[in-house]
Amino acid sequence: MPVDITRAIRAVVPPGVVLDGELIVWERGRTNFAQLQRRVTAGRDLLRLARERPAHYVLFDLLADADGQVVLDMPLAQRRARLERLLVDAPAQLTLTPQTTDMLQVTDWLLHWTVAAGIEGVVSKRLSSRYEPGRRGWWKSRTRIVTEAIIGGVTGGFSRPETVLLGRFDRRRRLRYTGRSHPLTLDQRAALAELLSPPRMPRPGSVAHPWPQPLPASWSGQLDRPEPLPYAQVEPTVVAEIDADVAFEHGRWRHRVRYARTRADMSVYDVPLLLGEEEGYFGDLG
Repeated sequence: MPVDITRAIRAVVPPGVVLDGELIVWERGRTNFAQLQRRVTAGRDLLRLARERPAHYVLFDLLADADGQVVLDMPLAQRRARLERLLVDAPAQLTLTPQTTDMLQVTDWLLHWTVAAGIEGVVSKRLSSRYEPGRRGWWKSRTRIVTEAIIGGVTGGFSRPETVLLGRFDRRRRLRYTGRSHPLTLDQRAALAELLSPPRMPRPGSVAHPWPQPLPASWSGQLDRPEPLPYAQVEPTVVAEIDADVAFEHGRWRHRVRYARTRADMSVYDVPLLLGEEEGYFGDLG
C-alpha cells in the first residue's frame, strides 16, 4: 500500500478496520494503470511520483468494523452503511465507489462514464449478500468496443497461429504495437494461417519489421509473464476485427483482446490511427 494512502487511512479509519478496495491513479480524467505500476520500481523517485501522480483508494466493501469486529455475515446494505459512516470525514484520496439500484443510472455508466474514465465496467451485487472470501458472489458487466487493428505478428508460427499481436499506424505511418489477443479457436487458426506471410525484404536504409524480436516484456504488460515474448513477425497487411474493453492506455490495450475475424474489405490504412501523446510512448524503431 503506498505511504500516502496509508497515512490517509490512519488519519480517519479506526484501528481494527479491514477494507476492501482498489488503488487507482487518475490522469486527465482517466484511470492510468501504467502510472500505478511505476510506483513498484520507483525506488528513490517514489515520493516525487506520489506528489505528481497521487494515488486514490476506491473503497468497495467493509470486512471488519472498529476494534476488528468481523462483519462478513452482515448484508451488503448494512456493510455499505457502516462504510459510509467511516468515510464521512475522509480525505479525497479515500473514495467510496458509487452505488445505485437505478438501472437507468447503470446504463448511463456503461454507455458514457466507463468509456470516458477508462473504467472496465459495472459490478452487480445483491443488497442482501454476505461477503464470502475466495468466492465471487457478484457479476461484472464490462464495457466493450468492436474495432480494428493490424496483425503484425503471431505466437505459435505461421501454420498454426495461437494468438495475434496487433498494431496501429501513427501519423507518420509507423506501426506501433497495441496489444495481444486471447488464444484463437481452431477454426480461426486455420483461416488465419492462409493469409499470413513473412515480412518482405526491406528497402535500403529501412528494417524488415518495425517491432523487435522477441517482443520486450515491458510491451506485453502481462504481470504473470515478465520475460520477453518470442513470436513470428508477419507482413502487416491483414486487418483484424477485435472485441476489446476500454482499458486503453498509452496506445495499448491493458488486457488481451478477443479476436473475431479478418476484414478483407478493409485496407490497413482504414484502421484508426494512434494520435496525440500515444505516439511518443513507444520510441522510434525506424
